Amino acid sequence: SSNHPTNDWNRTWYTDKPDLTECFQNTVLVWFPCVYLWLLAPFYALKLYCHDCGCIRISTLCTAKTVLGFLLASFGFVEFFYILLERILLISLSLPLSPQVLAICIIQLERIRGCRSSVFLFLFWVLVVVCSLVPLRAKIQLAMYEGITTDIVRYTTFFSYFSLQLAQLFLCCFADQPPEGKTVLVKNPCPVKDASFLSKMLFWWFTGLVVKGYRTPLEAGDLWNLREEDTSDKILSDLEEEWTTECMSSLSACLTRQEKTMVAAVALGTRLPDQAQILRKLQKEQSSGFCLLRTLARNLGPYFLTGTMKHCMILPCSLFHLYPLSNSLLLGFMNEEDAPLWKGYFYATLMFLLSCLQSLFNHQYMYTCFTVGMRVKTAVMGLVYRKSLVINSASRRTCTVGEIVNLVSADTQKLMDFVVYFNAVWLAPIEIALCLFFLWQHLGPSALAGIATVILIFPLNGFIAKKRSKLQVQMKFMDGRIKLMNEILNGIKILKFYAWEKAFLEQVLGYREKELKALKKSPCPNHAYLFLSPQIAFAMFGVYVLIDDKNVLDAQKVFVSMALINILKTPLSQLPFAMSTTMQAIVSLKRLGKYLCSEELKDDNVAKAPLSTGVLIDNGTFSWTKEGPPCLKRINVRVPQGSLVAVVGHVGSGKSSLLSAMLGETEKRSGSVSIKGSVAYVPQQAWIQNATVQDNVTFGREKQKTWYQRVLDACALLPDLEILPAGDSTEIGEKGLNLSGGQKQRVSLARAVYRKADVYLLDDPLSAVDAHVGQHIFDKVIGPKGVLRDKTRVLVTHGMSFLPQADLILVLVDGEITESGSYQELLSRHGAFADFIHTFASNDRKESVTETAAQRGRTSLLTRRVCQFLATDCLSFLPQVRLEMYMEYFKTIGMAFIIPIVFLYAFQQGASLAYNYWLSLWADEPIVNGTQVDTDMKLAVYGALGFAQGIAIFGTTVAISVGGIIASRHLHMDLLKNVLHSPMSFFETTPSGNLLNRFAKEIDAIDCMIPDGLKMMLGYLFKLMEVCIIVMLATPFAAVVILPLAILYAFVQSFYVATSCQLRRLESVSRSPIYTHFNETVQGASVIRAFGEQHRFIVQANKRVDFNQTSYFPRFVATRWLAVNLEFVGNGVVLAAAILSVMGKDTLSPGIVGLAVSHSLQVTGILSWIVRSWTDVENNIVSVERVKEYADTAKEAVWTVEGSSLPLAWPQTGTIEFQDYGLQYRKGLDWALKGITLKIQEREKVGIVGRTGAGKSSLALGIFRILEAAKGAIYIDGVNIAEIGLHDLRSRITIIPQDPVLFSGSLRMNLDPFDTYTDEEIWSSLELAHLKNFVSNLPDKLNYECSEGGENLSLGQRQLVCLARALLRKTKILVLDEATAAVDLETDTLIQSTIRQQFEDCTVLTIAHRLNTIMDYTRVIVMDKGHISEMDSPTNLISNRGQFYHMCREAGLV
Repeated sequence: SSNHPTNDWNRTWYTDKPDLTECFQNTVLVWFPCVYLWLLAPFYALKLYCHDCGCIRISTLCTAKTVLGFLLASFGFVEFFYILLERILLISLSLPLSPQVLAICIIQLERIRGCRSSVFLFLFWVLVVVCSLVPLRAKIQLAMYEGITTDIVRYTTFFSYFSLQLAQLFLCCFADQPPEGKTVLVKNPCPVKDASFLSKMLFWWFTGLVVKGYRTPLEAGDLWNLREEDTSDKILSDLEEEWTTECMSSLSACLTRQEKTMVAAVALGTRLPDQAQILRKLQKEQSSGFCLLRTLARNLGPYFLTGTMKHCMILPCSLFHLYPLSNSLLLGFMNEEDAPLWKGYFYATLMFLLSCLQSLFNHQYMYTCFTVGMRVKTAVMGLVYRKSLVINSASRRTCTVGEIVNLVSADTQKLMDFVVYFNAVWLAPIEIALCLFFLWQHLGPSALAGIATVILIFPLNGFIAKKRSKLQVQMKFMDGRIKLMNEILNGIKILKFYAWEKAFLEQVLGYREKELKALKKSPCPNHAYLFLSPQIAFAMFGVYVLIDDKNVLDAQKVFVSMALINILKTPLSQLPFAMSTTMQAIVSLKRLGKYLCSEELKDDNVAKAPLSTGVLIDNGTFSWTKEGPPCLKRINVRVPQGSLVAVVGHVGSGKSSLLSAMLGETEKRSGSVSIKGSVAYVPQQAWIQNATVQDNVTFGREKQKTWYQRVLDACALLPDLEILPAGDSTEIGEKGLNLSGGQKQRVSLARAVYRKADVYLLDDPLSAVDAHVGQHIFDKVIGPKGVLRDKTRVLVTHGMSFLPQADLILVLVDGEITESGSYQELLSRHGAFADFIHTFASNDRKESVTETAAQRGRTSLLTRRVCQFLATDCLSFLPQVRLEMYMEYFKTIGMAFIIPIVFLYAFQQGASLAYNYWLSLWADEPIVNGTQVDTDMKLAVYGALGFAQGIAIFGTTVAISVGGIIASRHLHMDLLKNVLHSPMSFFETTPSGNLLNRFAKEIDAIDCMIPDGLKMMLGYLFKLMEVCIIVMLATPFAAVVILPLAILYAFVQSFYVATSCQLRRLESVSRSPIYTHFNETVQGASVIRAFGEQHRFIVQANKRVDFNQTSYFPRFVATRWLAVNLEFVGNGVVLAAAILSVMGKDTLSPGIVGLAVSHSLQVTGILSWIVRSWTDVENNIVSVERVKEYADTAKEAVWTVEGSSLPLAWPQTGTIEFQDYGLQYRKGLDWALKGITLKIQEREKVGIVGRTGAGKSSLALGIFRILEAAKGAIYIDGVNIAEIGLHDLRSRITIIPQDPVLFSGSLRMNLDPFDTYTDEEIWSSLELAHLKNFVSNLPDKLNYECSEGGENLSLGQRQLVCLARALLRKTKILVLDEATAAVDLETDTLIQSTIRQQFEDCTVLTIAHRLNTIMDYTRVIVMDKGHISEMDSPTNLISNRGQFYHMCREAGLV
C-alpha cells in the first residue's frame, strides 16, 4: 500500500463516482474512532471515579453489551490471524482489536460506578459505524461486480462485524436499570432519570405524558414528582446558609463604611445631612440586590454554566454560519454546468445535518435555562416566605400584603426571564459581528452600508428599551387598580348599604383609562425596528451595485447574503429584549433585596427566663418603629404565675400594644421583658386559616379526642358545629368568610386553649360574642373556675362585669399604666377608675354582639362555596378551548376592524413575496460584458417594495394593538359592572382571590398576551404560506413532500396543544393556593410566631410551591419536545427543497433555487413559532372565558329606575310598614323571616332583640333590599320599596353597620366619596362623632391617608368614622346594627347620647345586642325563629314577664 497516497483528490472529489483510496480506508477510517477512545478514556474514567452513584446489578442490557463486545474482539482476533496467514502487513493490524477490549472495560466500569447511559460510548459507536460506511459501500460494489463467492469468508466476516457494530450502537440508545439501593420508591417518578442519552437529547422521555394528555384530560395525579434536586427542601437548605452568611458579610462591610463616614462627620463637627442618609439607603438597597444575585449565582451558577458552555459557545455560533456556507456551495453547484449530481446531494444532506444539530443543541441549552429559572423561582419564593415570618412591624408597615405577593409572583417571573435571556446580552453582539464579517467577505466594502443600518437600529433599540421601561407606568396604574379592587371586594357590603358602587366604579375606570393609555403607546417603538429590517438588504445591495458597474448580483451573492441577513435578524431582535429583561431583573433584584434585607424582630425582645413570675416587664418603653414616638412608656408589670390580669383603658390607650410588647412584636427602646414557658395568643381580630374547623383548633397538634371535645364545649362551639354542614370538618373560607364574627373569635380562642400553653395573652376575645355566651366563656375558660384557671392569663377587656374576678387590674391611659391593683383596691382609691366604674355600674353592660341570622344562613352556603371555588378555578378542563370564545373576542373587537387587519396581513406578505421574487429575477438577469442592465430601475423597484412591506408591518402591528385595546376595554368594563351588580350572596360564595385573579391576571392576559400572540401567529402563518408558495413555484413536485409533512406537523401540533393547555391550567390552578397561603401567613404572622409554628408553615409553603412546580416543569419540557420534533419536520422541508432543486438542475434557474432554499431554511423557526404563539393564544383565550363567566350569574335589581316619580325629599316622615313580609336566604332554605306585619310610625325609636339566629339582622337586610322579599312587601312613606331603584332606596336611608370598614384613600373620601358635602359639614359631623380633636391633630387633617382597610386607625376610631358618615347623610331613617362592640364604655355612652340628640326627629331601628341601650325606646320587638314573638314598650314587656324579661334578667338589668 505504500504506492497509494493516503488520499487522491481526482479519485475522491473531481469525479462522477467518488471513492476513498484503500489506504485511507484501512488507516484513517480505522484509526479515527480508536484514537477518540484511547485519548478520552482516561479522562472519562477519572470522571466516573469522582462521581460514584452506586453499583448497578448485572442486567440483560449490560450482558448483551458485554457479549457483543467479546464477539467483536474475537472477530478482531480472527481477522488478525487471517491477515497473518495471508501474510499481508498492515499498520491497522491490532487496532480494531484493542478498542473493543477497552470498550468492554469501560462498560464494566460504568456499571460499577452507576452510570446508566453512556454518552462517551454512544459517540464512539457512532464514529465506528460512520467510518465503516465507506468500506461497506466499497464491499457491496465489489460483490455486485465480482460476485460474493470469490472470497466468501472475508465478506461474511465484514458484514457480521458491521452488524455487530450496529447492534452495539442500538443498545447504547437505552438506559440501564437504577443502581442498587438507589431505587427510591416514589409514587410517580420523573422519567428523565430513567432516560437514555439519546432520549434526553430528543426529549422522547416526555412523549408518554403528551399521549396521555391527548387521550384524556390530565389530572394533578398524572404529573410526575419533582426530581430531588428541584425540590424546595434541597434548594433552600443550601441557599439559606449562603444567604445568611452573605447578609452578615455585606452588613459588616456596610457598618465599617458607616463608621468611617460617622467619624469623618464628627471630625468636621456636622450632622449627616438628609441627602447622605438617603444615598446610604439607596446604596444598601443596591448592594442587597447584588447580594441576592451573588447567592443565587453561587448556588445555581455551576449548572447554568455547564449549559451555557455546551451550547452557547461551541455550536450555535459556528453552526449558524456554516448554514450560509453550505447554501453558498449549493448555489455554486447550480451555476456549474458540468458539476456531478452527487455533490448537490452531498450539500443538501450537509445542510440537513447542520440544521438538525443546531436544533438539538439549542433546545438542550433552553432546557437548562428553564430548569435554572424554575429553581430560582423556588429559591426566591422560599426566601421571601421565610422573611415574612420574621419581619418586624415597622418594615411590615412599609409594604402591603399585595406588594409581598407581587414580589413572589411578578418579580420571580422577571428573574426567570432573565435567566433565559441573559446570555443573549453578550452572545448577540458576537453573532452580529460574525454575520457582518461574512457579509464583508461576500460583498466587500458595501457590507458597511448594512453595518450602518444596523448601527442606526442600535440607538433605536436603546430608545425601545427606554420606552419599554416607561411601561412600568402602566404597571403602576395596574397595581393601583388591583389594590382598589381588593378593597372594593373586601368592603362590598358597605358599598351596597351606602349605594357607593358608582363612586368606586368611576375610580377603577380612572385607573383603567390611564393603564390603557400607557398600553397604546407601547407597540409603536417595538415595531419601528421591524420596519427597518427590510432596509438592511436594500442598503447593502444598493451600495454594491452603485459603487461599480462591474459589481453584479448573481444568485450566490444575493441568497447567501439574504441568508446571513435573516440570521442577523435573530440577535438584532433578541438584543433589545434581552437588555430590557436584564434591566427589569435588576429592578426586581433590588426590590427583593430590599425586602429580604429589611429589619427583623430581635430574638432578645423577650427573654424566656425560668422565673417564679409568669410575665415580667421591668421599666419598659416600647414603640412600633425605631424612629417613631413610644406607644408605651415606663411600663412596670409583674404578673404572678397562674393569675388573671385584666387590662382596661380607652380606645387607643395602648392595650393591644402592651400584649404585642409581651410577644416581642414591638421595638424595645429600654427595659426588659421576660415570660415563663410557652405562649398562646388570641388577637383582637380573629385570624382564621382557610382550612377545616378542626385544623384551625388543633393548629398542627395531634387531635386528643377528649381534650378536643372539652375545649369545644368550653368555647361554646358545639351548637355552632351542629349548624355547619360538615360539622368540624367544614372548610372555612378565606379570612373566615363563612363564620360570623363571634364564631371566628371563639374558634380563635379554642385554638389557644387547645394548646395547653403556660401564658395566655387574650386581646378582647369577648367583644364579639353574645352576653350569655360571653359569660359562659368567662366561667368555663378564662375565669377562676375555667379550664385555664392554673395558667397565667392577661385579658384585655371592656367588660366591667368580669373585673371583680381578676387578681390584678391594669389601667392604661395614653400608653402609661396609671393605676394597678385588685378591683377592691382600685375602688377604694377613688381614682379615675373608681369614678368610671360608678358612672357605668348602673347600666353595666355585658358585651354581646349577636351573630346574625345572616351569618348563620351563610354557613350553610359553605359546602356549596367550596364546590363552587373548585368549579370556578378548574373551569373548563376541555382539551381545546371552545371556538365560541374566539368568536366572542372577535365580536368584541368588531368585524369592521378585523377585515382590514386580515387585508393588511395579506398585503404585507404579498409585498414580502414580491420583494423576494424580484430579487431572484434580478439574480437570474444575464450578464453582458461583465455588467447587468437597468440596475437603477431594479434597485428603485426593490426599494419601493421593501418600503411597502415596512409600512404594512407597521400598519398590522398598530391595528392589532388597537383592536386588542378595544376588546380589553369592553371586557374589563363588562366584568366590573357584572361584579358590582351581583347580589351579596354572590360575594359570600365566591372567594375574593378568584375575583381578584380575574381583574389582575386574566385582564392582563387580555391586555397584552392575546394581542401579542395573535400578532405573532398571524404574522408567521402568512409567512409560512409565502414560503410554501415560493418552494412550489420553484419545484412544483415539492407538493408531494410538503403535504405529508404538513399532516405530520398538524398531528404533532394537536398532541401538543391539548397537553400544553391542560398543563397551563393545572399550573395556574396550583398557583392560587401559594398566594392564598402567603396572604394568610403575612396577615397571621404574629399568631404563628406566638404559637411557635413557623417551621410547620414553612413546610406547608414548600409543599405548595413544589406542587405548583410539578406542573410547571412538564409545561416547559412540552415546549422543548414540540420544538425538537417540529424542527425535524422543518429540516425535512429544507432537505426536500434542496434535493428537488438538485434533481431539477437542468430546468431551474439559480435565482429561483436560491429563493426556495433560503426560504425553506426559515421553515423550522416559523413552524415552532406558529405553534408557540398558537398555544399562547389558546392558553390565554381562556381568560376571555373566565372574564365572561360572571355575565351569566344572578344580578340584583337595577340601581336607578328611568323616569321614576320619586320625590327628591323622600322619605319625608320615615314611616315603615311591613305587610305579611317573608324572607329566604335562598330558594329551598328555611324562612329567615315569615309573616311579619308591623307598622313603625314617624320619629319612633324601635329596638329589635332576640337570640342568635332569630332574624334580627334579616330585617335590616330586607329594608335595604340586600335580600329581596320572598313574599309580602315593605312600604316606606307609602312607597313599595320593591318598585324603586336600589340606589334610590339605599341612598335615602342610613345604616351604621356591625363591621367598621374603611377604604384606603383620604379620610374625606371615606366620609363623602361623591364630594357632595362642604368641609364645614364634614367637620361638624366629626365633632358630633367625637373625632374632631383626633382629626385636627393629624398631620393632613381631612386629607390624612387611611391605609388598606383603615389599619392605621384603631377599631374604635373606625367605628366612630362610621358614625360620622351617618351624621353626614342624616336621612329620615337610621338603622343601627349595633356597632359599639369595639369601643370602651365611655365612648359608647357618648355615641348613644349623640344618636338620641341628632336623630331625634328620625325613625331609628336598633338591632340591640346590649339591652341597656334600648331601655328608653318607644317600642321593643322581640324576634324568635323568624317571627315577632313580643312587641310593646320596654316597661310593659318587663311587667309581662315574657322572653324580654328573661333576657333582661340575664343581663342583670332587672
